[in-house]
Order: sequence, then structure tokens, then C-alpha cells
Amino acid sequence: MGCPAVLRPRQQAKLARGPYLDLFERDWLPGHVSARTAQRYSELLKHVRTGIGGIAIQKLQPAHLKTLYADLLRAGLAPRTVGHVHRVLHRALGEAKADRFVKDNVASGVKPPKVPATEIEILQPSEAKAALDALQGKSLYLIAALGLATGMRRNELLALRWQDVDLEAASLTVNLSLEYTKKHGLRSKAPKTKHGRRTITLPSHIVTELRAHWRAQQEQRMALGIGKAPADSQVLQTFDGKPRSPNAVTKEWTLAMTKAEMPQVTLHSLRHTHASMLIASGMDILTISRRLGHASPTITLAIYGHLIKGTDERAAAIMDAAFHRPA
Repeated sequence: MGCPAVLRPRQQAKLARGPYLDLFERDWLPGHVSARTAQRYSELLKHVRTGIGGIAIQKLQPAHLKTLYADLLRAGLAPRTVGHVHRVLHRALGEAKADRFVKDNVASGVKPPKVPATEIEILQPSEAKAALDALQGKSLYLIAALGLATGMRRNELLALRWQDVDLEAASLTVNLSLEYTKKHGLRSKAPKTKHGRRTITLPSHIVTELRAHWRAQQEQRMALGIGKAPADSQVLQTFDGKPRSPNAVTKEWTLAMTKAEMPQVTLHSLRHTHASMLIASGMDILTISRRLGHASPTITLAIYGHLIKGTDERAAAIMDAAFHRPA
């Protein structure tokens, strides 16, 4: 963080007994994570303050963290969320160690609760088609169609601008992601990693859908008297030309799928379904990883590796063909 270097010794001693988490939030978070992530970290750190906030940072012991995590679980917090609390606290204590407030990061010796394995949401082609049919004529339809066709994340879809789309080349480029924070409101940001910024080839039916959407959008804007959509406006904007709120879209989606009696169809299940269909087609994992915007194929394999079937039998057949000698 840098602040301890400019403090006099007596100030350092007093500060070390003070609310270090306040310093972490004020000085470290803004320069190292996005506004949305900083907001999430602050929400998670509230659990730490409530549970062990009264303990001086130098007196913190692994047992305190174990008790904190157990108490959070008993209070009804999900193991995954408690794991997030642990990771944020580990980061904060790591910075405290780097700034010489503490000698050791006590979180390093504590394991967060084990998260039960959960199956990812993958739709059958018939379910995906039924969802599209249920949304036909609604503003959510193109979000669903694009999500299935590209594997883009919700916030990437909502940040997509017309200048990011090349209908002649049948492709789009993911340059931004839309996020909402209490501090900044709704705004676009760059992807977290360089792999998140990517170009995706579009199937021909989506190009047709986008051309029709462009015409309809311009007609609506002209009728409202706000003029044609500029190149930097969102493809999936509201009727009056404003960006769509990610949270509002999720709520609208949930209501629509509940009404259609398809609660298993979530927005994120479209991304998983896109990936699973490519894997089922035999496409290589590197191409799939790049299309999804993962930082590395290792992440793709960790999420979808269990869907890749038949490769072990193929390996045996290759060895048999290479080394088998007829009797």
C-alpha cells in the first residue's frame, strides 16, 4: 500500500493496533482491482469485521479464522461464499505482511471450507430451442440467441457496441464488459485479462438477426426522435437508447423462464451450453478456450474436461495400431 513508509514510528505503532482493513479498502483496493470487485471485497470484509474485527491484527491466530469460518457456516453462509471471505482476508493479511504490520500471514495456514461439487448447467439442444421460442418477439430474445451462438458472458453481451460488430466479416470483437457499482453506477470496463478481449466468428443466422435488429432499432430511435444509434452505442440497449442494467436483465430473464416453466434455463447456462456443444462436435480445447475468453485452456479443461469423452479409447486404438503384432 505504501502508507507505512511515510509514517513516524509512534504513528506506525498506533496504526498497527487500528483498523487495518480500513486501510486495505481505502488504499489498496482502488489501485489493484476493478470497482465492481472492490465493492464485492468490501461486502465480504463485513463478515470479517463482524466476526473478528475486535482482535488486534498482530494477535490474530489461525484458530480465530477457523472459528470465524465455522460461525459463518452456522449462520447460513454458503461454503463457496466463506471461501471468498477467506481469499479476501488472505489478500488483506498478505498486504499487512508486506507492509510489516505483521510477521506472518496467518490465513496461509488455514483452509477454507470444502465446496461441494456442483454440476454446471448445460441445456439439451431441445431445451435451448424451447427457450428461444419462448422469448421470440421479446427484448431478451437476441441476448439469448447471441449468448448461445458466441458463449459470451452476460456483461460482455450488454457492453457490445455496434462498432464492435462487423456484419460483412460475420464477426464481433469483445472489447468491454458492463458493470454496475454503487460508487460509479453503470459503466463499461475492459476485460480482466488480455484473453478476454477476443474476436468471435458469428454463424450466418446471427448475422441475419443482427441486421434485422439494427433496422428495427434505428426505426424505433427515429420514432422517438433521438436519431440513429451512434457507433459507440450498445447493440442491446433499452428502447430509448440507454445501456441495459445487468441485474435488471437477470431479473427479467428469471421471470420469463419461470413463466415459460423452464427455471433450469439461466443466462449463464447459455455459455455452458455453447461450450458443451463445441466439445461434443470434437472441436479442440484451445479454440474453445479462446472463444470463451478464458485466460488459459487449463481453465476450460477444469470446467468442461468431464464432458470430453471417448479420447481414452482412441488412445488405446492408436497404441494398438502402432505396436500390435499379429500372432
